[in-house]
Amino acid sequence: MWTFFHKLASPPHFYRLAAILIPWLAIPGLLLIAYGTYNGLFVAPEDYQQGDAFRIIYVHVPTAYLSMMAYMFMAVGGGIGLIWRMKLAHAVGAAVAPLGAAFTFLALLTGSIWGRPMWGTWWEWGDPRLTSQLILLFLYFGYMALRSAIDDTAKADKASAVLALVGVVNVVIVHYSVEWWSSLHQGQTLLKKGGPAMDPAMLYPLLAMILGFTLLFGALLARRVRTEVLFRERRSRWVRELVLAPIGGR
Repeated sequence: MWTFFHKLASPPHFYRLAAILIPWLAIPGLLLIAYGTYNGLFVAPEDYQQGDAFRIIYVHVPTAYLSMMAYMFMAVGGGIGLIWRMKLAHAVGAAVAPLGAAFTFLALLTGSIWGRPMWGTWWEWGDPRLTSQLILLFLYFGYMALRSAIDDTAKADKASAVLALVGVVNVVIVHYSVEWWSSLHQGQTLLKKGGPAMDPAMLYPLLAMILGFTLLFGALLARRVRTEVLFRERRSRWVRELVLAPIGGR
């Protein structure tokens, strides 16, 4: 098992593996998103309270979930990089940060659009979920800014890894905020005790969107990590050989 993990942590091995994984993640992901979008918008019935406004959950829920998952990828990568000094782990953290920021922004945007007809306002500072999600976006920005401010890659890796690990506290707050404090935001729907509180016609497209977005996220991350690995290993022998190799052999 340890041999497998050490091999996976090898930049050239991961670079080749990621190229194989990208289409296997992207194509099913896009198909699931297409299925979920069609059924969520045109097949699922109206919500008895929210009407058609509820349909934004098919984008909001997956992006909100991925905003937290991406941060955990970043933090775990930073932790592994600090403890075991695996360069690939730091590369994953650097690659996932812009994706996490993008999904967090989309979650905030779609949440505001959803909140306008439901709450009568685009934004409510007193809502703990909204505020902690905004802090999550700032943590992503801070992580990327800190990396850009330090020229030495090794020092940037260590400093940003520490910031990512500290920020995990906010991810916990984002997840449990609706349970710990009074909130306008609705509580758990999918992970509710006793099973999801949704009609199957609404539930299945949502599950398809969550899985589809997750697979697409994996494909985008693999692509970005490949680019990050090339940049970090640009002076290594295997990268020079890769550049000089015939196109069909890459």
